[in-house]
Amino acid sequence: MSSIVIRPLEQNDFPNWLPLWDGNNLGQRDEAVTSSTWARLMDDGYPVGGLCALLQGEMAGLVHYILHPTTGAIAEACYMQDVFVAPEYRRCGVARALVRELEALGRKAGWSRLYWLADADNHAAQALYKSIGVKMNFNLFIQPLTV
Repeated sequence: MSSIVIRPLEQNDFPNWLPLWDGNNLGQRDEAVTSSTWARLMDDGYPVGGLCALLQGEMAGLVHYILHPTTGAIAEACYMQDVFVAPEYRRCGVARALVRELEALGRKAGWSRLYWLADADNHAAQALYKSIGVKMNFNLFIQPLTV
């Protein structure tokens, strides 16, 4: 198998990004959210970014991230929002390569930390994240503010 190439998402990636985005959202596409997310990803002035993984010339995976200030450090923190790999490219090291590249970007940029959430029942993600991160013992609570 050829090597994995990781690079920032580019404007002309939309048609190849969209199926991965849909997969990440379990096929439940909200057109307004999709359009807004893509616009944010393409706006260099917005604190949202994205990387893609290319394998065998095909877009195999994506990672989206959000930079923000934090009270725990002077440097920005990075929340890794989405990691998704197309089913046919799973278990090829794509997710690990995406996370490691984001980590490298953060080290170069001086971010204070990289953090993420993962569903406790997603065993593949849990195995990956336990091998590269430090598990914190917090519970997540959400209060929806929109109808």
